[in-house]
Amino acid sequence: MFTMMNNARLGVGCQGIGAGEGAYQHALAYALDRKQGRTPVEGGSGTIVDHADVRRMLLSMKADLFASRAIALSCAVAIDMGTATGEAEWKARAAFLTPISKAFGTDVGIEVSNTALQVHGGMGVIEETGAAQYSRDVRVTAIYEGTNGIQAMDLVARKMMDGGEVANGLIDEIEAHAEAARDRFPNMADDVWQACESLREATDWLTSETDLNQRFAGAVPYLRAFARILGGHMHLAAALADSKGGKREKLARFYTKRLMPEYVGLLAHAQSGADDLYAITVEELAS
Repeated sequence: MFTMMNNARLGVGCQGIGAGEGAYQHALAYALDRKQGRTPVEGGSGTIVDHADVRRMLLSMKADLFASRAIALSCAVAIDMGTATGEAEWKARAAFLTPISKAFGTDVGIEVSNTALQVHGGMGVIEETGAAQYSRDVRVTAIYEGTNGIQAMDLVARKMMDGGEVANGLIDEIEAHAEAARDRFPNMADDVWQACESLREATDWLTSETDLNQRFAGAVPYLRAFARILGGHMHLAAALADSKGGKREKLARFYTKRLMPEYVGLLAHAQSGADDLYAITVEELAS
């Protein structure tokens, strides 16, 4: 049963990524065609893709889609290797990456589809553009095959019954890769390495907390932070495989400087426990 569910969860994560990719391509085509205002770029296209905020949205979508797709593919490799070799290490890695792949893939799909609608402006809510359809179609992916909240709870509970061995193994691997990248990309590599150290501290806090409800209170931000840092690792690997100054390096620099730093606030949230969530009574929630 769990084999079927894990495969389905990865599939739903990929469904979210696919919907996001469609929304991104739709938004990019619109941004390359729509003319509004004076272009701030010398020799620009004259369309809204020249505007800094539109460019920010498009780059954010592209960078997050790459990160989520790379994480999903890494999970798929672990599943295949676990099946092919029967080795416990591969199976444990696949199990750990599954909730991250499902939750982050669908979250990214929803966020990208929402941002794509924003790129369209008012036309985004006009049915003839088709922009809103992506948001409607992808929204359910965060719910079925286990809500994303359940995925996060599974990550910090069942998947950490090993005391954080798999989690820390992944962190060790990312740090080693970052160390190897320092000569070529010292700043990006250091950003990823420092992020891993923060993630390790949060992981140690979670595994030392015996009250599962304390873990569950920060489960969603912890999963998101882990995915953010995994994404930085994937982008750094892509930059290393690219030629100097290539598009993968440019996208990696954007991700590590603008998107990955989200982990700081997320990990603070993850280690805050549950007490403040219950400080407000049910009656006060309703008042």
